[in-house]
Amino acid sequence: MPELRHSIAQHYHERTKYDPQTIASKNKGLDWSKQPVPFKEYKIGSAYDLKPYIQEKPEAFVGNADAQWWQRLSRLLFCSYGLTAKMPSMGSAVYLRSAPSAGGLYPAEMYIVSRGTSLLPPGLYNYQCRSHSLMHYWESDVWQKLQEACFWHPTLESSELAIIITSVFYRSAWRYEDRAYRRIFLDTGHLLGNIELAGTVTNYRPHLIGGFVDEAVNELLYIDPQHEGAIAVVPLADLLDIKQNLPAGRTALPSATETNYPQIPDGELLRYFHYRTQIQAGTTGKLNLPAVKEKSLEDKYNFPFCEKIPTASKPIDWGKKLEGLEVTILKRRSTRAYSGEDLTFEELKALLDFTYQPQNYIDQGFDNVTDYFDLNLIETFIAVSGVEGLEAGCYYYAPKAQELRQIRFKNFRRELHFLCLGQELGRDAAAVVFHTSDLKSSVAQYGDRVYRYLHMDAGHLGQRLNLAAIRLGLGVSGIGGFFDDQVNEVLGIPRDEAVLYITTLGRPR
Repeated sequence: MPELRHSIAQHYHERTKYDPQTIASKNKGLDWSKQPVPFKEYKIGSAYDLKPYIQEKPEAFVGNADAQWWQRLSRLLFCSYGLTAKMPSMGSAVYLRSAPSAGGLYPAEMYIVSRGTSLLPPGLYNYQCRSHSLMHYWESDVWQKLQEACFWHPTLESSELAIIITSVFYRSAWRYEDRAYRRIFLDTGHLLGNIELAGTVTNYRPHLIGGFVDEAVNELLYIDPQHEGAIAVVPLADLLDIKQNLPAGRTALPSATETNYPQIPDGELLRYFHYRTQIQAGTTGKLNLPAVKEKSLEDKYNFPFCEKIPTASKPIDWGKKLEGLEVTILKRRSTRAYSGEDLTFEELKALLDFTYQPQNYIDQGFDNVTDYFDLNLIETFIAVSGVEGLEAGCYYYAPKAQELRQIRFKNFRRELHFLCLGQELGRDAAAVVFHTSDLKSSVAQYGDRVYRYLHMDAGHLGQRLNLAAIRLGLGVSGIGGFFDDQVNEVLGIPRDEAVLYITTLGRPR
């Protein structure tokens, strides 16, 4: 009987795992002469300067409807991906943005597609974050092409603006090689989290579309698919325009599952995998969708004999008109070192509450509907090293039941240092959050494209943890590099769960 082969998504995940025995041999060092520039430049086009609209407070535009519209769009883009600091590095400058990125490499590009409004003519725009402006580089109406590429998704019928996020692959691959594909989608998840929350502040309702004909969207944007690829489409419904409502539509669509792939050399795996996860041209009309599964009322893991600790919490206060949210997004920084001091259990519960229980924030003005591709596929485990009132060990977090279920009884500080590739952040953190997914089961539902959805959702959850921690005055930092298999073995996480992302939490040094 022939051996059953992994799908290309599972093959990619296995091939890009870090292992203590082989990691040293894979470290080739960085060629600084080939460091990519994390910005796009356009020789031709007309620029729309957005800086004046973030330099003034919203009250300055009262009574001027046109200026208010520009101010909302300007704030949305700045809070999503704007430049928030400039730091010297290796003889050049590193520009930090409102969304975190692995290694500060920022592979994502943001485009705006306008259907044609009285203020923003139809066509294509690239968000130029260095100058906080929109570059109008294509002036024809492309909205119908976007609708066709997205299978006539109902949200595009009801909106006039859409964000398209792409990735310039080499920006991340320069440092992380084939494993960069994971980090690209985690970074995109951070950005999607910012767009969603910035929309709350500026009265836009973003809706995620992950299912589209990749080739059609790439051609629409005039990008070279060998170097850059579309990753997510985000229609923006204007909540101040009563004509725009947002009918529900499926966010994630399946792709093919490939098990018949050739021997792929190192260095070529990322691009091969991306191409094979595309929804191919020639798929027409409204995609034949699998029925939406009813959400389970029970969390996935109900380990026998484990103590169940409730995590219901008082919601974090984001201030009048959510002013604290915008300030938090713009001052967010990844923590470089922790003091090793404990968090309180109330702080940990508040972090989990904001990340997983959006229904608790409606009274503050948040939208009850937070878009993910499929959160049912993501599980959460937490290694607790220093939380007052909570025994050290590894816990499964059950978001539906809102409780922690302890699965290992041990302080894992020393092991976490090793698992996080010797990073002191893992050792000194008070709690380390692991997002995981059963990859085989996920591929069975969505095909190989699910690898994109899983990492974007994990990054989105990580960004909510990020912002909640900053709001509470805590330290937080994401980690995308770890010894994959050893995490499961050491912490007792079920073997079927592929580790997607790590977020460390603690008190900053």
